[in-house]
Amino acid sequence: MSARPIGDHALLSDCRSAALVTSDGSVDWLCVPRFDSPAIFARLLDEDAGHWSIRPVTGPVDISRRYVEDTLVLETVFRTAGGTAVLRDALALGRRERGHALGTASPGMLLRQITCTEGRVDIEITYAPRPEFGLVHPLLSAVPGGLAAYGGAHVLLLSSPVDLRMSGSTAHGRIPLTAGHRLGFALHVGTAWERESATWRTGRIQRRMSDTVEGWRSWSKLHRGYVGPWQDEVSHSGRVLRALTFAPTGAIVAAATTSLPEKTGGTRNWDYRYTWVRDASFTLQALATAACEKEKNRFFGFLARAAASQLDRGADLQIMYGIGGERDLSERPLPHLTGWRNSSPVRIGNDAWRQRQLDVYGELLDAAAQTLPPDEPLDPATRTFLLQAAETAAQRWTQPDQGIWERRGPSRHFLHSKLMCWVALDRAISMAPALQADERLPHWQHERDQIRQAIEQRGWNRDLGAFTQAFDTDDLDASVLMLPIVGFLPPHDPRIQSTVQAVATQLTDHNGLVRRYLTDELQEEEGTFLLCTFWLAQALALTGHTTRARHAFQTALAHANDLGLLAEETDSTTSEALGNFPQAFSHIGLINAARAIRDAERQDIHA
Repeated sequence: MSARPIGDHALLSDCRSAALVTSDGSVDWLCVPRFDSPAIFARLLDEDAGHWSIRPVTGPVDISRRYVEDTLVLETVFRTAGGTAVLRDALALGRRERGHALGTASPGMLLRQITCTEGRVDIEITYAPRPEFGLVHPLLSAVPGGLAAYGGAHVLLLSSPVDLRMSGSTAHGRIPLTAGHRLGFALHVGTAWERESATWRTGRIQRRMSDTVEGWRSWSKLHRGYVGPWQDEVSHSGRVLRALTFAPTGAIVAAATTSLPEKTGGTRNWDYRYTWVRDASFTLQALATAACEKEKNRFFGFLARAAASQLDRGADLQIMYGIGGERDLSERPLPHLTGWRNSSPVRIGNDAWRQRQLDVYGELLDAAAQTLPPDEPLDPATRTFLLQAAETAAQRWTQPDQGIWERRGPSRHFLHSKLMCWVALDRAISMAPALQADERLPHWQHERDQIRQAIEQRGWNRDLGAFTQAFDTDDLDASVLMLPIVGFLPPHDPRIQSTVQAVATQLTDHNGLVRRYLTDELQEEEGTFLLCTFWLAQALALTGHTTRARHAFQTALAHANDLGLLAEETDSTTSEALGNFPQAFSHIGLINAARAIRDAERQDIHA
């Protein structure tokens, strides 16, 4: 069983794949060459599923860590009674990749460099690769300058300046370091049928590490457009979103991991290493705020390509795609893994791809309205696709679905789904000239008005004083906070004010964090959602409550880990991070809420 706190991990990325590193220097998660590849190290999900640690032999050890400024290169400082050592970790970017080119030619290589800066520190290395989520225990073989690991579809080549002692599929080493002494390690992952690479010396590793630092800094320099409160946090969240972007396609994964649970010991253990259409409009808003215009355009382009032809065949628009544009994301369990703190099953794939979620049409058209030039003609394929999305929303908004939270119970008439169909038609109407759809305007306007009437009549609960989760119910849901955010009703409408207040009082726990809802068909408690707390901050800012908005924002931000990384959820009792990590949606929520608070405070000054 893996018991390490989720929030103890740091993210590494080469804009194609991801690794997670613990505070004491263990790589407990590594998927290469893609975010959704089988893990080579997966101790995050099972103690025996592989890791690679570099750490001092004996304690006590004082540990601190940070990202090198404006990068996602991790620096961990170990202070012992005898001396101090600094460990740098990075997933290597391609040689001399700069700016928007990050991830274009990443070599699939994990770099690790440890330097003694003071006194003497004895270092131990444990290398236990376990490809395919621990199913493969490879054969280790000494090669000049390191070790090769054979077994399965990949050959792992470890460059090591230390002679490692092999015991089965695990290698160990121990070496004393004195002030000024540096060691460099590199793990290169190649396919079994490729020509085997040569190992790297410490100097070459150091140069590629420095080059990776400069690559990240060059990207950060181009993305400093946001000026306002929490400027550093917004910039860092923009980097995290870039780190979760699959460079070849522009797709952004929801998180770097699979099966980290929404409740310790629970069954809500999903694979988040895919791209959701649902996230599209929120993501594009966040990228625009963080001055990521090029990434914004590429992300929309990916969505349009991935979804092309589905509506043409009369099928529902799929809610999520693989990062290469794949559609079949069939789910299966990995029964050999015990899961984080015995939270099972561990799953890969995500069967939510089969669900009907009507909100995707609104998110897609909202993304298009934000991204496509309003005064330029669209290419025929994009125009046809968006027209079909608008028509589908107009035709199907009356039907039930699974809703934004991908509930696995019966279909219902979820308010958020109706709202986003309203958004789809509202944005299509505004884009009618570009869509060359003036003849469709009367029909779209009629259906948009019908949706508004249905939401106001069947979604408003007078006794609750709030809009509800689904039509004709008295259940509250944090997704109703989207009503003012998407512009359905003006922020000062009494029903909006009352709804925001209801969420703030009835869905907020004693820590000030917001739950998605109170109960569902799984009958499992879950943590509070950081995204929903940022939504509350954004809605409070829009409705004129800027002081309360700041408080809600700070409450959510306080649950970032020491490196500023946000999980999906937080345990109400222990305040521990829960869910897949780090969570793109949480960082998107941070960026959008920060902008909303900044804009509201500027309006207050000029009022």
